[in-house]
Amino acid sequence: MLAVNLNLPVAFWRNEEGCLSTVGKAISLLDLFSVDEPELGLSEIARQSGFDKATTRRLLVSLTQHGFVEQDVETRRYRLGAGITRLARIREARFPFLQTSLPFIRELAAETAETVHLSEASHGSLLTVHVEHPARANRVNVNVGEYLPLHSTASGIAYLAYVREPLLKSALAMPLQSYTSRTMTDPASVVEEIAAARKRGYSVSDQGYEDGVFSVAAAILGADGYAIGTLAIAAPLVRTPKSAVSERGKIVAAAARGISEQLNGEVFKALKGRALA
Repeated sequence: MLAVNLNLPVAFWRNEEGCLSTVGKAISLLDLFSVDEPELGLSEIARQSGFDKATTRRLLVSLTQHGFVEQDVETRRYRLGAGITRLARIREARFPFLQTSLPFIRELAAETAETVHLSEASHGSLLTVHVEHPARANRVNVNVGEYLPLHSTASGIAYLAYVREPLLKSALAMPLQSYTSRTMTDPASVVEEIAAARKRGYSVSDQGYEDGVFSVAAAILGADGYAIGTLAIAAPLVRTPKSAVSERGKIVAAAARGISEQLNGEVFKALKGRALA
């Protein structure tokens, strides 16, 4: 499954007068669709977007004409169209992030029998682009297309450990939402955890985003040594003894390093000493 990050900051789509542009309005409609809500009716889209029905219908007609959404002839509900897949496949052909990562993901999933998920960075967000779930009833569920908060997940901390300073400052400048009683909401605590992740080569999250879930993650780096994505293993806390944390951390770090090397080749290898712990 390929994913395209359409969840750009609202300001990105505003015109010089500060109003949301027509393109911005149309793109914002695409972002309403999710794994949980793959199909939406006109009224639902208008309500969620905040646009009136006439404007919503006009935007949907335009998106339909370009293949970005399609309408079921019987239910009249809308869903994402093949145009989205076309763009995603063009991008993947040029930059095979998912294709390169899949063998590593599947090996980790087979070795750990836990949930393994891959995220890609775009405009300061971290988007889940692939998930391998184990064949267990008691497992951690992660959805493709899900955006992960940066301060409260192992993936987010691993990502922040290898981003440029302006992006790090921006991520910590906004109020940090609490998801569980163990979520770090103090920027200083997040900075400490980022430093620890850099030192050990992987991050950990003990119920920071979801009660009963323990995760480890490592950053996938670009040729310049900065994070372009993350790889994570998420498991129920009851199946994560202390002895398993270091083991999982090391194998997820090794897998992320392997993906980085395959994506970037010799250029990346020259930077290993600076970028990788």
